Amino acid sequence: MDTRLVARLAEIGPLAVAFSGGTDSALVLAAAVRAGGPDAVLAVTADSASVAAAELAHAASFARTLGVRHLTPATTELDDPRYAANGRDRCYFCKSTVLDAITAVAREHGLTAVATGTNADDARDPFRPGIRAGDEIGVHTPLRDLGMTKADVRAVSRRWQLSTWDKPALPCLASRVRYGLQITSARLARVERAEVAVRAWLADAGTPSRDLRVRDLGDVGRVELDPHLAELPQIRAGLAEVVRAAGFTGVELKEFRSGALNHE
Repeated sequence: MDTRLVARLAEIGPLAVAFSGGTDSALVLAAAVRAGGPDAVLAVTADSASVAAAELAHAASFARTLGVRHLTPATTELDDPRYAANGRDRCYFCKSTVLDAITAVAREHGLTAVATGTNADDARDPFRPGIRAGDEIGVHTPLRDLGMTKADVRAVSRRWQLSTWDKPALPCLASRVRYGLQITSARLARVERAEVAVRAWLADAGTPSRDLRVRDLGDVGRVELDPHLAELPQIRAGLAEVVRAAGFTGVELKEFRSGALNHE
């Protein structure tokens, strides 16, 4: 699997990687460096209100470890009323805007190819309209092309000793907002502020959660965390105070469920 991935990136040639900083796109970036060297690769991370500041910092740090140029163009998906309306096709409009911006940056640097970290599991997920946007734009998806699942990605990343091999999935902040609620920079900032505060509180309490989301349900902020923590009374009381301080009126606490809002 390792050699096939590097060979696939070698076939594509010099390229830009739409680099979120997550496990999947990190592996694509590392494979591209193995295929053509760092000078043949450009990492591009969207600087958007829907991307947590910590994720931008992590992406920049990872790119530096590979010796890859890293650019962070500002993107304007919030200016698109179809995205801001936050329907179930929100991700399509976001990815269209972001990948258009990344493609433009790539061309400015003499690169015609762009790759994303879409994997085989993503392609089977019915709640991924953003994949269609990428296909329409013509980006490469080497992980999907090779049938690599998330488990495969983590296994190869671990063999390559990438720091991202076991990084939890951290989708964009807009994915935390209940469908139908308007996406605004203030709403996204509140979600980010709450998540940062919750993570800090849990760490200070000696009870960190591997998987964690703060979902914006309107006036209510719902904290989702590891099952063994969700029912502890002391955590429930402490986090309620933290989430209210971040700007929510009401607070719920539940077990983490990936993509929970897609099922509500």
